[in-house]
Amino acid sequence: MIPSPNIWHWPHLYEAENRAQDVDGALFEAIRSAADWASKTVVDVGCGSGFHLPIFAADAERVVGVEPHEPLVELARARVADLSNVAVETGRADALPVVDGSVDLVHARTAYFFGPGCGPGIVDAMRVLAPGGTLVVVDLDATASPYGDWMRSDLPHYDPAAVEAFFAAQGFDLTRVDTRWSFPNRRVLSDVLGIEFGPRVARRAMTAVDGTAFDVRYRLHVRHKPSGIELRRAGG
Repeated sequence: MIPSPNIWHWPHLYEAENRAQDVDGALFEAIRSAADWASKTVVDVGCGSGFHLPIFAADAERVVGVEPHEPLVELARARVADLSNVAVETGRADALPVVDGSVDLVHARTAYFFGPGCGPGIVDAMRVLAPGGTLVVVDLDATASPYGDWMRSDLPHYDPAAVEAFFAAQGFDLTRVDTRWSFPNRRVLSDVLGIEFGPRVARRAMTAVDGTAFDVRYRLHVRHKPSGIELRRAGG
């Protein structure tokens, strides 16, 4: 298990970041276009403190949040305590606590699935998906300004093209989604940038933002599980 320092160490600031992200709902609109979860079963991998669980639960028949970090599991359970169709389980992306073929949508947003090395999680998502089900991986598009510029400066070894090539080789379709992040004030904006980037890049980003909002592009990597029988090639 690899720690996620921003949400693990500053869950209150990550909560503010979640509230600021995609304020126009473009991501959920794109996800629904790829795999409508109405009256379906959803698993949210790396659900953190459960921010997205109530959104899925409003239309889904059943929602399961899976999170490896116990303090976040407790926060997520408290958030959904009044939602009878939601459960939160302690678990990993490569060993989901879900039975085979029981899920219609596996959703992972900026958690675990970061390209090469995440193969075991893809395999396990395919295991739990029912025929015709969908795995949707949401990550940040480091090729788009301004957020992508800050990402590449902060993570010089990150290669967005290599990540895209990896997912393409695994049978995923790619959709780019433009969103808007909007913060209540510049203090919260500064605090959030401070948990996402190192001090130098955070200062640069803060200087570059005029006001309390900026554009962020995401990538949706979408892979559908076949509805029929999967045939393996000889030797494959």
